[in-house]
Order: sequence, then structure tokens, then C-alpha cells
Amino acid sequence: MKVLLAEDNEILRTSLSFFLKKQGFEVSPFSNGKEALESIKELSYDIILTDINMPGFSGLEITEYVRNTLHLETPIIVFTSSTVEQTELDSFRIGANEFIAKPVSPAILLIRMNKLLNK
Repeated sequence: MKVLLAEDNEILRTSLSFFLKKQGFEVSPFSNGKEALESIKELSYDIILTDINMPGFSGLEITEYVRNTLHLETPIIVFTSSTVEQTELDSFRIGANEFIAKPVSPAILLIRMNKLLNK
């Protein structure tokens, strides 16, 4: 399974990539939204994991582009350190499948990913 991981926090990106690779996923990590979006345009992913606040394009902009421009149904999990309820509501409104508040638990992330991938 191919996973796109867009996260600008290097420690979190590295640790989640390592964890997911150990679970058998093929992970493409990106530190900014612009590079992540370019990759989504060119390659097919089974699931997209994206932080909301990133340089280039935000996770919300990526989600909106995937849903409204590319018209893809690829599962999307959004995570953020924002505690504003509206951020979570906006994520679902534009097409995110799941929302996880930081700090991200790798075990919880894996459960939610498997739930979406096994539909």
C-alpha cells in the first residue's frame, strides 16, 4: 500500500515514516504541501496523510484539490496541533475522512488507516 505523508515537522515525519514502513507500507514523505501536491498529481496513492499547517499548501488545500480538482476518492487523514473545533469541521466539510489531533499516536493512526483501507 502506497502512503503519501505530508508533514513539516521533521521528527514526526521521520518517526511516522519509520513506523509505517515497519508495518509494510510504502511511504513517500514530504516536508511541504507544494511537493506533496505535485506528487499526488503524478502518482497514485492508497491513502494520504497530511498535516494542516505546512509551507507551500496547507493540508486543507491539498484535501480540497484532491476532492474538487482531481476528483479522487483516496482516503485522507488530516492531523494538526490546532485545538480549534472549526478546523476539524472544515476538514470534514472539504472531504477529509479522518481527523487526528497531535500528538499523533502511531497505533491510533494505524487503526484509522486500516479502517479506511479495508472499506
